[in-house]
Amino acid sequence: MIIVEHLTKRYGDFTAVSDLSFQIEEGHVYGFLGPNGAGKSTTMNIMTGCLSATMGHVRINGYDIFEEPDQAKRLIGYLPEQPPLYMNETPLEYLKFVGEAKGLRGRKLAAQIASVVEQTKLGEVGNRLISKLSKGYRQRVGIAQALLGNPGVIILDEPTVGLDPLQIIEIRDLIRQLGREHTVILSSHILSEVQAICEKVLIIAKGRMVAFDKPENLEKLLVPSNTVSFVAEAEKKEIDEILGEIEAAVDWQLKKAGEGSVHVDVKIEFGEPTDVCRSIFTAFAERKKALLELTSKKANLEDVFIELTETAFAGEAPAVNVEEGEKTPEDEMEENGIKESEIHERKIQESPAKKCQ
Repeated sequence: MIIVEHLTKRYGDFTAVSDLSFQIEEGHVYGFLGPNGAGKSTTMNIMTGCLSATMGHVRINGYDIFEEPDQAKRLIGYLPEQPPLYMNETPLEYLKFVGEAKGLRGRKLAAQIASVVEQTKLGEVGNRLISKLSKGYRQRVGIAQALLGNPGVIILDEPTVGLDPLQIIEIRDLIRQLGREHTVILSSHILSEVQAICEKVLIIAKGRMVAFDKPENLEKLLVPSNTVSFVAEAEKKEIDEILGEIEAAVDWQLKKAGEGSVHVDVKIEFGEPTDVCRSIFTAFAERKKALLELTSKKANLEDVFIELTETAFAGEAPAVNVEEGEKTPEDEMEENGIKESEIHERKIQESPAKKCQ
């Protein structure tokens, strides 16, 4: 569905995306992760044709986003981190404008608007000004405009940022529904959200890919299945004696977990973790020593993310984060002699009217 080959984006001497290559298959929900400044939004803007690339190719169903933009963009629906909304319009007025910008007319336009309004549950607020809507409903309007034209690919950049817990649950359910009919690429800083929704996860750091696999495979890669973890109210000497009697336990590490308790990670050489857990429980019970926790240790996506991105940054300065007091891409462009007209062109490319086409 989407093929990204050797994608690179530079602003003078600063490289935002570096030789990035990956392939997105049809009919899956993908998570796109990375620390601030890793190049996620830059990559998404390039994939949607809102930003040019220094080098590389992006092909959507065989159409090059740079050489055949009209055909490629018809296949993509995009929700930027800041939805391109017009606050003085109602959702229905705004969707009519966006639909017309996408080339929809007449009955086809009316049918598409009715369909996306139903999908995003905007019927109750269709005639209210967008400026009067909650953040959750504004996100729904942003998703609705991305769905117009029935694109095969939906790209969502931080769709739940700033929402309350109930709104987050509602948007997650909507994304799951979209994944049944579309290929969805989701960028989010809420790792539990990505783990709950996405079938595959792509992690980048400093503009380079560091991992691309199913969440469960990444978890197994970080923490092998032959690890048992527990917290016990016992002296370290007693723990060593007990574990020394369990044949499958070949190595363990102890660290203080609180007043009078010790956290232990046990590496097992053979046998099922469940059986070893049972042996540990029985051994501590016989000595009348309390176990406060006992489980087969499993990494979550947050552990994977921290491990992989910290490894990528080891020994290197982190990428530039565009925050208060820091350099923006435009500052970099100006300092490196890029013409003001090119900066102006980039602003036009990123304007709300341009993004919704």
